Order: sequence, then C-alpha cells, then structure tokens
Amino acid sequence: MNTLKVISLGPSLLQQGGMAAVENIILRYAPSDVSIKHISTHEEGSGVQKIKVFAQGLLNLISKLLRGRADLLHVHFSERACVYRTLAIMAIASIFRRPVVLHAHGSEFREFYAKLSAPVQGLVRFMLGQCSRFVVLSESWKDYYQHTLKLTDKQVVVLANPIELPPAIPNREQSHPVKIVFLGRIGQRKGTFDLIQAFAAMTREQKAKARLILAGDGEEDAARKLIKSLDLAGVTSLLGWIDSAKRNEILQSADIFVLPSYNEGLPMAMLEAMSWGLPAIVTPVGGIPEVIEHGRNGLLVNPGDVERLTQGLQQLIEDETYRLELGKQARDSVTPLAIENYWENLRNLYDSMLPQSKGAIAPPLNTVPLTK
Repeated sequence: MNTLKVISLGPSLLQQGGMAAVENIILRYAPSDVSIKHISTHEEGSGVQKIKVFAQGLLNLISKLLRGRADLLHVHFSERACVYRTLAIMAIASIFRRPVVLHAHGSEFREFYAKLSAPVQGLVRFMLGQCSRFVVLSESWKDYYQHTLKLTDKQVVVLANPIELPPAIPNREQSHPVKIVFLGRIGQRKGTFDLIQAFAAMTREQKAKARLILAGDGEEDAARKLIKSLDLAGVTSLLGWIDSAKRNEILQSADIFVLPSYNEGLPMAMLEAMSWGLPAIVTPVGGIPEVIEHGRNGLLVNPGDVERLTQGLQQLIEDETYRLELGKQARDSVTPLAIENYWENLRNLYDSMLPQSKGAIAPPLNTVPLTK
C-alpha cells in the first residue's frame, strides 16, 4: 500500500488553545500508512517574529512541494490574520495543483467576515472556495460556511473535534469539596467573569462545599482583582495556563466543568471534560447545543445569564445523584468522538480527494456524528 503524504499547516504545536490541541492529537494517532508532517505558520510573539515564522513556513511548504513530498495539504485556520495566511497557502497549493482540506476552527469567523469590505469578502470567498474539502465542527457551522462562502455539499464535511478517551473514570461519590473547573482563556468571551460572579452569588454554605478552579491564560489580573473584591480568595484557585498532563490531573479530580462562553466553534475543553465523565454547564453557542442536551448530559444557560448560571451550580453542588448521572451521560455522548474513530473518517476524507491511481477506491465519506 502506498503511503499517503500529508502536510499539515497551522499554528505551532506548542501554542496554547484548541486548534493546536487538535493538530497534536491528529499527528499523534496518524496511522502507519499516512505520513503527516506539520509546518508552523504562526507563533505567539512580536510582529517581526510572526512574520518570520510565516515566511519560513511558506518556504518550507514550497520546498516540500517542489520535491514531491505532499499528496495533499491539511490547513487549520480560524479568523483575522489567520485567514489571510490561509489565502497565501491556497495560492501556493493552486500553483502546485495540490488538493487542500481547509479545517475551520474559529469561533469568531462570522464577526470577522461581516466586518470585511465587499471586495475583500469576495476574495476570501473565492480563495477559500478553491479547497477540495472544507471541514467544520458542527451542522450549524456547516450551514453558515456553506451559505456564506457558497460551498457545495460535496466540499463541506462535519468532523467534530476528536478526543483521547480515558480508559476509566474515577469514583466521584461523596466528593468534598465539590470541585468546579473552568479551562480556557481567561476573559469576557469565555464567560470567566460571569462564572466568578455566579459562584459569588451562591450562599455561604454552598460556597463552603465547593472550590472554583480556573485554568488558563489571558486576563488573569482582572480575574484576580474580581476574586479579591468578591471575597472568594479562600475558595478559588487561579492556576494560569497548564499543560495536558496537568489538565488531565485536574479533570480527573474535578466534579463539574463550566464554560459559559459567548461564542465557540466546538470547544475541546468541554469535550475533554465530558470524556472524563464530568457534567458540563455551558452556553448554547457554536456547535455546543449539538452535543449538550439540557438536563440529560449537561446544563445549558444563555451567555451572560449569571442568575441561571448560579442556579445551575447550586443544583449540581446539592444534588449528587443528578450530578453523577449527567456525568455518565456526558461520557457516553462523546465516546463516538474518540480519535480512533476520527482517523477512520479523516482517512476516508483524504482518500475521497485523490485520484484513484493513488490507492484503493475511496470508501464512502461519513461524518463524525454529534450525538446527544
């Protein structure tokens, strides 16, 4: 069997956030008949550093294409400057006649695109529309991108983010204190400040039964000031950014996951928490309502509704039986998203893009379902 040669392009594998997490898990679990090499096109740093990394990435890409080391490109992108970098990659792919998978991760692409001038919108729509396949994270995002970018049914494929499914989950009966975990960038968009205020609004007795753990970078100073002003320092931990090993340690010991975001694609943090058997209190934005059914495998509250968020926290703190049942259902819901299943579908997607001469006839292309 011929080895399929894939070049992955996107942010540095060392970068923080969900997009790099998806890149890493895809690379780690690549099957033996797929050679996938990653080229970084973005790193955090100064403007000069970002330009340098992007230029080096393009040169590396051109070098590999000249030497015939790629059958196809898999490009991860989000919004803002990332879109313009993707346009340059699409131009290079067109010159070398290589098929491209565009993998849309951005939670704020809709807002970004709406602010562009009509000519720039037309350029973005035309260039992104040259892809062979356009991967989205949910059916709602499929509807949006297909309509906005004028993509065909054949181009757009739903692949929910993959997870590494823990082999077993801990016994969380009689937890004390009940640990409530937030994972993500600290700030308004992720609803961090709403969560802190909701936690503060609980009764003194309920707060004594619980601990709030916030992990992530961003507006940490603002969060720290709010925690202090609400007299929560004794029951709240602000950890900063954590690596994957520490993340798993925290999720293993946690009881409730909360992510009250204002917009999302399909958050890896939520899927990872659910894989650990945690009930999630989240908002019905992006692809989340295609995974979470309120009252069955988690709780949904509207963005900015601090009162309902407080009520959700109180309910799960006080009712252990309900909390554990939601967690069990959460785990069952995301089991189909295990990376092994994901790679089977991703390989089918790759095969569907290639001439028949590159291997066996491509199998039917299925999406990874978002189950409730």
